[in-house]
Amino acid sequence: MVMMTGSLAVRGTVMWLTPQQGGRVSGPPEPDYDYDYTATAYLPPRTADDGQAGLALRRFAPGAWRTPAEGILVPAKGNRAQQVIPGCIVVITEGVRPVGLLTVEEVEALAPDGTPVVVAAPATPITRLAPLDEPPPAEPLYRHSTAAARWTSKHASDDAPASETAGV
Repeated sequence: MVMMTGSLAVRGTVMWLTPQQGGRVSGPPEPDYDYDYTATAYLPPRTADDGQAGLALRRFAPGAWRTPAEGILVPAKGNRAQQVIPGCIVVITEGVRPVGLLTVEEVEALAPDGTPVVVAAPATPITRLAPLDEPPPAEPLYRHSTAAARWTSKHASDDAPASETAGV
């Protein structure tokens, strides 16, 4: 988990919006290997008005509506920190108009000089609940409460004889 208080390197999948969805009229941008595609962006629940960040994308397929990409997110001055984690969506904008969505798959914090920030390992070691050679428990350790309630609830129709059918 990374809080965007400084620049972040991100990898993920970008999906460009079609003109009918309000995206770019010219379609997906054509990457230029000498320059990155630059735009503005924000992370919901923020908006283009209160969560603007700079975005530079590279290494995406030319003309593809959906393609892997990597880039750099830079928060605007005065914007509060935002949590950027794998699975979050970055809305790519040109001005305030959304033109694409970047699903983040990897995040890496960058130092002011652009080098990756090394995050220290957790102080406490991670332990296993059970050794791998033990068989799994007969009863699941966790059942979602909704599913458990659905399978254990009692309804009047449960008491009806099997030979009776519902009159529909």
